[in-house]
Amino acid sequence: MLVRNILSSKPNPGSVITVGPDAKVAEAAQILSEKRIGTIVISKDGVTPLGILSERDIVRDLGKRGSICLEDKVDALMTKTLVTCSLDMPVVKVLGEMTRGRFRHMPVMEGDQMVGLISLGDVVKARLDDLLLEKEALEEMIMGKW
Repeated sequence: MLVRNILSSKPNPGSVITVGPDAKVAEAAQILSEKRIGTIVISKDGVTPLGILSERDIVRDLGKRGSICLEDKVDALMTKTLVTCSLDMPVVKVLGEMTRGRFRHMPVMEGDQMVGLISLGDVVKARLDDLLLEKEALEEMIMGKW
């Protein structure tokens, strides 16, 4: 299965919540809470990702510095070195990247433009769906239905 298959199965495949790099951390936290999402992409134009900010990033800084960090700009806390994937990347490769990097969200790029965002949950679900299909095919072969 490819990343494009995951995106096409999402309700709003190209919809990615973004904020500009000058937004305050408190604003990003409010959006994360309201939208019930775990990460927000930092972008000036909504298609060119500059970084990514997760709930974890915010909680870690809150633990270190307290609520003062909520007044910082998101570009002070965001992860600037993004790991991205393409529409044609195999899901198992994305799963490996997420596992090695210990992150849960990955922007999907087509050229230099972001066309979506996939989560570890999306990837695991897709992989489980693949395994279920393989299991059913093997059972049919064993039962002589082929």
